[in-house]
Amino acid sequence: MSIKTAIVDGVATIEIARPEKKNALTQAMYQAMADAINDAQLDSKVRAILITGQPGIFTSGNDIEDFMQRPPQGLDSPVFQFMKSLEACEKPVIAAVTGAAVGIGTTLLLHCDLVYVSDEARLAMPFVSLGLVPEYASSLLVPQLLGHVKAAEKLLLGDPFNGAEAVEMGIANAVLPASEVLAHARRMAERFNALPPGAVRDSKRLMKAGQRALVKQTMATEGEVFGQRLRSPEAAEAFQAFFQKRKPDFSKFS
Repeated sequence: MSIKTAIVDGVATIEIARPEKKNALTQAMYQAMADAINDAQLDSKVRAILITGQPGIFTSGNDIEDFMQRPPQGLDSPVFQFMKSLEACEKPVIAAVTGAAVGIGTTLLLHCDLVYVSDEARLAMPFVSLGLVPEYASSLLVPQLLGHVKAAEKLLLGDPFNGAEAVEMGIANAVLPASEVLAHARRMAERFNALPPGAVRDSKRLMKAGQRALVKQTMATEGEVFGQRLRSPEAAEAFQAFFQKRKPDFSKFS
């Protein structure tokens, strides 16, 4: 199984477990994660959800081959099911970023409540370099966190950043040694066992209420443009270059 799930001491763990492919996400994996979040939401024994990867790799983002063979078809596709389930989750979600986090590996963190990153973490949102656009409301949330000019470095240029920068940017709570990040994240998740669950849920809902409608609208708008970009000549060149292991040539586009 490329997605492993377990419930231990009130914490539902969702582990991305495809290290041979750098934890690249397929449509089936997105659906499995969406189902796991929804199940945890309904399970009264679960007080918090922990999302993690493998040592040295959180996720490299979409599996490009699977992505091209099974492109997202509208807002009912597995990737959007995952996005909606995480965004709408009423229970606290904690992320343990155990290494590289690319694309949605970074943008999903914007929808978690507590984020702990490894000192080996390397985060990036290289959508534009693939001929695509930001997703998961990152075109809204990243400029809100960083301001436009800093967001442009991350979203237009696709500049990568490390764990310390993620903390400075407000995407993560703390950076820890690689060997400690998962255990620390689990301890933080287990703290919710001692808190009143209804008060936690209501507080999270209130914290997100101010812009929840705007986040959902942005996700839908981005999804529409993302689908158009996926069929564009620029994206075709980017993906062809990826498979041919060469630099893409965008000089013919205007």
